[in-house]
Amino acid sequence: MLTIGVDIGGTKVAAGVVDDNGEIVAHTRRPTAADRPEVVAETVADVVRELSDGRDIEAVGVGAAGFIDETRSMVRFAPNLAWREEPLQKKISGLVGLPVVIENDANAMAWGESRFGAGRDQSHVVCMTLGTGIGGGMVFDGALYRGRWGMGAELGHMQVRPGGRACGCGNVGCWEQYASGQSLVKDAREIAEAHPERARTLLGLAGGTIEGEEVTEAARLGDEASLAAFDSFADWLGQGMADLAAILDPGCFIIGGGVSRAADLFLDRARRVFAERLTGRGHRPLAEIRLAQLGASAGLVGAADLARRR
Repeated sequence: MLTIGVDIGGTKVAAGVVDDNGEIVAHTRRPTAADRPEVVAETVADVVRELSDGRDIEAVGVGAAGFIDETRSMVRFAPNLAWREEPLQKKISGLVGLPVVIENDANAMAWGESRFGAGRDQSHVVCMTLGTGIGGGMVFDGALYRGRWGMGAELGHMQVRPGGRACGCGNVGCWEQYASGQSLVKDAREIAEAHPERARTLLGLAGGTIEGEEVTEAARLGDEASLAAFDSFADWLGQGMADLAAILDPGCFIIGGGVSRAADLFLDRARRVFAERLTGRGHRPLAEIRLAQLGASAGLVGAADLARRR
């Protein structure tokens, strides 16, 4: 049985035809306009039509950043796309004439990794996508946890520091303000400004504005400011996972997203902090902390499989 998975980002739509084994047999992508919802739906329909040509497609799964309602049909709110109470499922289904399932992109990623990637041997999995923010998804006993209203697993928005940094969600002190790509860059910039002598390599690489790639490269070259930013990132990541383990008790954490490509700079320390701050440590099993295996395709693979199981 073939289904199509679609991953909607802020600047592009990626899609693929996925078989029962989670293998992508065909794929395509298109640029899209985040500020024009009607264009996004048309773009999704275009890639579905292209991928359906000559194939018997059963259904379509769409992963999108934002709050998806409990029926997997409406985008209640999307922070990086101009969607507010957007009936996306109805629009796309009407355009392509196929059953359509809408899911949060991090949930889709978690399902893909649980079924076909790093968590396929685990029954209780917490997935985190570390990018600009922190996305989250949870699979327990073979079922995707979505919450009562479909808006669960927004891990990046648990408050870890009351009165802390302002977050785009409207609150302050959210976890993603301390353990995400944007927090990593923010910390490096602050250290470089206060102590430029510790950031000579970073400042030399950046030339102007410091971005994530420069922080990673500088850290690998031994830049003190960049290494300190990664240490802070790892500490917050380990602490957050320890807090989640106290509540959820997963067997495995899976880390994906763009920042995971720099795992050599933070993962060992994050694992150590997790073990040191875990409640009941020494008297309970330690959850494994693994890197995601499906890469950028995890979301569309997961969305396609969720459509298959609609």
